[in-house]
Amino acid sequence: MDQPTRVCGPLSRETLEGAQRRDPEALGELFERHADRIYDLAYRLLGERAAAEDAMQEVFLKIYRGVPKLDIERDPAPWVLRVTQNVCRDVWRSAQYRASRRSRPIHEEVDSGLTLAAHSADPEQAMLKSERERLVQEAIMRLPPTLRVVVVLHEYMGLPHQEVADIVGASHTAVRKRHSRALAKLGRFLKGTLS
Repeated sequence: MDQPTRVCGPLSRETLEGAQRRDPEALGELFERHADRIYDLAYRLLGERAAAEDAMQEVFLKIYRGVPKLDIERDPAPWVLRVTQNVCRDVWRSAQYRASRRSRPIHEEVDSGLTLAAHSADPEQAMLKSERERLVQEAIMRLPPTLRVVVVLHEYMGLPHQEVADIVGASHTAVRKRHSRALAKLGRFLKGTLS
């Protein structure tokens, strides 16, 4: 799987206090710091660029509304990811999303959202990597949402099971079981397709 998305060091207390007061510069820094992670998580959970972009806008709106209650003593990253996961859950529950997922032809490729490196030393290897990423994303999209979110948070976002448990609102044991089930299902979905 891809390398986990990383975020550079924590935001300063001053920035978090400013965000809490809805200072535009501080909010901009908070949004900028977490934008890639929000998009990556939304894309991996929803499987489509447009849906991820729409979800990202909704996440920013929810963060803006909830930021006055931000605990400046804690890293805001888990809260941001929880908001993102909740927005994606709301999208999954929407009739429009369910209908769009049912109406997609089986042979239609999942939008990988990934592009080949422009200056790749080995175009064949880059193409194989892109195809592998597409197949894995397709398999992830076949997982039930409760398993999908756990595998994405742990494998792609690089979060330990306890942080995943805090984000999804489940016990550590439940998250470990979901992760194990998700990997087993992914193994079955991908059997014979990856070399």
